[in-house]
Amino acid sequence: MKSSLPKMLQTVGGKPMLAHLLDTAVTLEPERVHVVVGSGAEQVRESCSAYPVTWALQAERRGTGHAVMQAMPGIPDEATVLVLLGDHPLIPASLLSDMLAERSQPLVLLTMNLDDPHGYGRILRDPGGNIIGVIEHHEAAPEQHKIREVNTGIIMADAAKLRGWLDRLSCDNAKNEYYLPDIFSMARTENGEVHGVLAPDERDLRGANDHGQLAELEKRYRQRRAMELMEAGVHVLDPERVDIRGSVTTGLDVCIDINVVLEGENHLGDGVRIGPGSVLTNCRLAAGGIVHPHSVLEGVTTTGPCEIGPFARLRPGTVLSAGCRVGNFVETKNARLDEGTKASHLSYLGDSEIGKNVNIGAGTITCNYDGANKHETVIEDDVFIGSDTQLVAPVTVGRGATIGAGSTVTKDAPPDALTVSRARQASVSNWKRPRKEKDK
Repeated sequence: MKSSLPKMLQTVGGKPMLAHLLDTAVTLEPERVHVVVGSGAEQVRESCSAYPVTWALQAERRGTGHAVMQAMPGIPDEATVLVLLGDHPLIPASLLSDMLAERSQPLVLLTMNLDDPHGYGRILRDPGGNIIGVIEHHEAAPEQHKIREVNTGIIMADAAKLRGWLDRLSCDNAKNEYYLPDIFSMARTENGEVHGVLAPDERDLRGANDHGQLAELEKRYRQRRAMELMEAGVHVLDPERVDIRGSVTTGLDVCIDINVVLEGENHLGDGVRIGPGSVLTNCRLAAGGIVHPHSVLEGVTTTGPCEIGPFARLRPGTVLSAGCRVGNFVETKNARLDEGTKASHLSYLGDSEIGKNVNIGAGTITCNYDGANKHETVIEDDVFIGSDTQLVAPVTVGRGATIGAGSTVTKDAPPDALTVSRARQASVSNWKRPRKEKDK
């Protein structure tokens, strides 16, 4: 990967590859999950510390068989072992369940067909179609390179038998490594056959050894998540151009335009429309909401139909009630706007409690930070804030008050009154504008 980040922590859909795999493994309700780590082990442990995992260290990288050996001391002989790969994050739980349905077999191998099998171990079958072994790509003969069925590296085995096969592995090969696929011929000798399960869609079983392959995984993940939304009734205008990096729940008739990114946990109520280029992180949008193009929302809650954007930035703690309008180039943080309140353009509203039917003029700023502490601005119902107003918190603007444009308000403004704070306008007659002298 040419990265300081261990490969298993490279992200797909905003989450480390290993985390995807652990989420899938947990759905199978295993007695225990073992993760074998090597390079960057401490980073991997810290990143996935929330998972109930038993860690095993592979201090030397001596092949896939050697890696499995490191986990075996913690596995009882009566167990069934499912071996997964940390850089194959998209394997469906349903496919693993299909393998587990064959647990009466001593060894089950998951295979797939590839149009371009370069780099993969080829599945070897006898004339009757029975699996007799796997040959690694770099050791395969030219004729064997033509085989399209390949080893995924994912197996299920009886623990006692697997332990015995691993004990008999040899590292007498080109790389001086212990290859896990070498156990297939041992199983064949003991049991007469190796049971195989052919994956229906190889796109779900791809791994990533470079950033090009990682991008392919991202593409597949994006397709799958978009399909889930569409199956739930969401109108996704172009499933190739929406990124879902977390969980999304939706109501009826939700519409998501192109180049939208959904991160964390988002809920979109009935009829919500998300405009192109918008990014939503951990938001709950009530029914009827409209997010216009190129808006960025994080930690936002709406409690009724609202309009947001275009080009709005709403930060954590923003709560909008029904009928609110937050327009272009407006930024909010820790601000609550009650019903019918509008901030249409070019304003910053931070640490604010704003009542019903308030009009926030263009260029309004709540000056909430004194260099050390944050302070709250309270604007009561039916207030009109003129353009280019600075509200220096802590300050309260009373119900029905009007703040004249261009004012700097440092004291509480009384209700139902006009408050103005600006220099007196003056005009100077016979004033001459300076001009450049013409070149002589």
